[in-house]
Amino acid sequence: MSDGRATASHAAPVNAGKRVVMVNGIPASGKSSIARAVSQATGWPVLSVDGIKEPFMQQFEQLDRPLNRRLGIASYQAIWSVIAAAPQGCTFIVDAWFGFQPKESLVNYLQQANVKSLAEIWCQLTGELAAQRYAARLGDRLPGHPGAEYIPELIALAERAGPMQLSPVYIADQSQVINNENIIAWTREVLTTVNYN
Repeated sequence: MSDGRATASHAAPVNAGKRVVMVNGIPASGKSSIARAVSQATGWPVLSVDGIKEPFMQQFEQLDRPLNRRLGIASYQAIWSVIAAAPQGCTFIVDAWFGFQPKESLVNYLQQANVKSLAEIWCQLTGELAAQRYAARLGDRLPGHPGAEYIPELIALAERAGPMQLSPVYIADQSQVINNENIIAWTREVLTTVNYN
């Protein structure tokens, strides 16, 4: 029985393109927890916007929101550059709030990276829950991330945000207990049975 890890005997064919799991959701929606769970179960690496952006944030003594956003855009681009440069058959988990950039940009990145299998996990939560989570982690965030003043905007964002819907979507309702085993099984099935393009 394969555990989903890429091995010499179980690797995807050279012409299979790349496979991507999009773990999508607004800030404080539980993306990173799900991405880690899927990665630990499968061996697929996680690429996250914050993971790439935060080492650069640490190099600035003063970091305002416009610069933070520019670093986020650059980090998002870097993720897709890594995927595009990877060998065919590789699988990646991308942890990001995809809605902060146009869907058309995502489509272009997917095409440039030769992504052939795509699954999206949408982390759904209410504005109230998003506000509670965001406020709770303010003390742990690096300087340069938006502070408490962002919470009203986040609440409004939670009410209108939605998945990219470029592929099958798994709704991870954050008001319920998250069943990581179901998510992992669903993700594996989608990536092995559904072609993106």
